[in-house]
Amino acid sequence: MNKLLILAFALIAFISCKTPEARKPITTKTGSFIDASVERNKQLNAQEEAVINTVIEKQGLDYIASESGFWYYYNNKVETDSLKTPDFGDIVNYDYNVKALNGNLIYSKAYIKTQNYAMDKQELFTGLREGLKLMKTGETVTFIFPSQKAYGYYGDENKIGRNTPLICEVTVNSITQN
Repeated sequence: MNKLLILAFALIAFISCKTPEARKPITTKTGSFIDASVERNKQLNAQEEAVINTVIEKQGLDYIASESGFWYYYNNKVETDSLKTPDFGDIVNYDYNVKALNGNLIYSKAYIKTQNYAMDKQELFTGLREGLKLMKTGETVTFIFPSQKAYGYYGDENKIGRNTPLICEVTVNSITQN
């Protein structure tokens, strides 16, 4: 009986020691979520652009479409070559206000107060950072930013909601070269 039991255990051990077989990977389609998100963003951008074009037409001003995806208009343009636009690291002293597309004031210049910004070294929403690069000392520019150039999907988590296009009137007081 002992020999039969040992033989049974040996047979079980031999059978259970077979090499593992490779399994085929499970494939899932993750692109469907990304494709839906891309389509949703395209529709949102098209809707925002249509509303922005309507606002521009109502104002009757000659807005310039930037290569970065926003529009701007010079309220006060400095026509001199002696003043330069800011470069990386320059300190820009500026005031600005923020409005919704319907013209309602969200943040006033008094509320925001005068700002100092080290060009491309500090955080600032994309549109304003790119807009400041176009300006010289003494200029006032009105920008219209689509939501992806403003506060995007999350808003500012205070007064600006998500996916909100903005109008900002910006005045550059001084540019200190680095």
